[in-house]
Amino acid sequence: MRRVPVWWPLPLCLLLGGGAGAAYSEVTPPQYAAISYVVVSPSGRAEAAGALGYAQAYGKIATDPMILADAEKRANLRRGTIRDGIQASTSPDAPMVQITATSSSASQAAKNADAVAKALTHTAKTSVKRTGARLTVLSEAVAPPTPVSPSRTVAVSVGACAGGLLGGLVMLVLPRSRRRAATATPTATGTGTGTGPEQAMSGASGTERER
Repeated sequence: MRRVPVWWPLPLCLLLGGGAGAAYSEVTPPQYAAISYVVVSPSGRAEAAGALGYAQAYGKIATDPMILADAEKRANLRRGTIRDGIQASTSPDAPMVQITATSSSASQAAKNADAVAKALTHTAKTSVKRTGARLTVLSEAVAPPTPVSPSRTVAVSVGACAGGLLGGLVMLVLPRSRRRAATATPTATGTGTGTGPEQAMSGASGTERER
């Protein structure tokens, strides 16, 4: 009977891992990301250099619960709906705030990003006389045509890598158990059949006594 090769766990685990990744990408609902940009500009006698600092400050408060509550009210959403799907980032070179909204719906992601951008500009408008910085929505969000996650290629690749790692670990453990079994088999056979050196000596002694 032909023996199974020692490396059989590797391709098996690769296939299982890749299949698990493909199944994950099919089961997980897609997520879409939409981006809206808000620009900070000086108002009145305010210095242009100060706009960059205000952009950093407004970028930090863009995800504040008060801003998000106002955005949810503007978008007619249930309270707490967009809290986990909003991210804000700023640039060290330009007085601009980037607002990214993620949702399972492309149109809803764009709607959420615009709502947060407008809520942020509304908040800044109440303090423009004190800060001298005016916020304006530079670019409204557009519904993305393709989702950002999950990626089928990435999911299959990660699953295959995990399966390959598991298969390699199995290959490291499997030869040791086979060697132990091979070492234990002759010992067990010699004990069961009674063909060891001691039994051969006792047989020879019995023959001498009969003579």
